[in-house]
Amino acid sequence: MKVSLLLSLLLGFALVAPAANFNQDIDVTWGDGRGKILDNGQLLTLSLDKFSGSGFQSKNEYLFGKIDMNVKLVPGNSAGTVTTYYLRSQGSTWDEIDFEFLGNLSGDPYTIHTNVYCGGKGDREQQFHLWFDPTKDFHTYSVLWNPQRIIFSVDGTPIREFKNLESIGVPFPKSQPMRVYSSLWNADDWATRGGLIKTDWSKAPFTAAYRNYKADACVWSSSSGKSSCSSSSPSRNSWLSQELDIGSQQRLKWVQKNYMIYNYCTDTKRFPQGLPKECTARAR
Repeated sequence: MKVSLLLSLLLGFALVAPAANFNQDIDVTWGDGRGKILDNGQLLTLSLDKFSGSGFQSKNEYLFGKIDMNVKLVPGNSAGTVTTYYLRSQGSTWDEIDFEFLGNLSGDPYTIHTNVYCGGKGDREQQFHLWFDPTKDFHTYSVLWNPQRIIFSVDGTPIREFKNLESIGVPFPKSQPMRVYSSLWNADDWATRGGLIKTDWSKAPFTAAYRNYKADACVWSSSSGKSSCSSSSPSRNSWLSQELDIGSQQRLKWVQKNYMIYNYCTDTKRFPQGLPKECTARAR
């Protein structure tokens, strides 16, 4: 389906207002009480102990949007733990847009792991360190998803752009509505130094905190099979055609030069038959 047709299908409906209350917008879905909504819906915490982690999901599904979440990651020795924040559709050929935060020993940096799945296939990992300590305070992690591109940002600074390159045969998530999910779980078989560093359960419970969840997004109605976006308020849905301006492109290059630690697009050992199509100089 062409981008212009996708945009036309989104027109004529109303945008969902930015969400602000976890009681109204989020369901804690697992963890047996380890996920808690506090402060009259303004704060959410997820905890992990030796017996279980915890997680939540958005009540709504979205087809395109700009999703913001303030997160304070697990402090101290977080080795072996993974905090996730992602969008995902249903089914065996799902689409997914991932932020994963891989814990580490005290004093060592977190790793931000990003990925994009389309039709159940990912293998598009890029990983980064951060230019601040993400455990000391809340920071804003954002996903901009429109028909032309996906942009991952941290505190408004873009760290990754995945463009719609269907014109050269690269799949792009554009037709499956997705929910927002988050979880805190134990992955010490791989998360920290390839599984060499295990979770220190004497430091449990591990806790991550969330606030200021905002979804400027097109809500999907499964009953009508339609999205809810509006052309009558162009200032509110400017993200539908948003792209990186020159300043944002420069900040993206700065992050990728100084803080990127893995890029599938340069991993020739992993792709001996040739790098994926989107990894050409023109595509990136």
